[in-house]
Amino acid sequence: MITKYVAKALVRAVYERVDGDDYCATVRGLRGVIATGSSFEVCRQNLAEVVEEWLLVRVAQHLPIPKLGGVAIRVRRAG
Repeated sequence: MITKYVAKALVRAVYERVDGDDYCATVRGLRGVIATGSSFEVCRQNLAEVVEEWLLVRVAQHLPIPKLGGVAIRVRRAG
């Protein structure tokens, strides 16, 4: 499920060139998710890691996770 969510986030990503050859990426709908890299591919890889970490923080803090492209992350409390 997390892998599908990260894949959807990468599809929604917006990449910009900054400072010459460096890249910066954000994901529409995921507030605070931003990554940079020395190339497009490095930036993309960094963005995938940032999205995964963002998800883990939201789960740990019981914060809502927006649905992306039909993919939803639902966490049930152990009982």
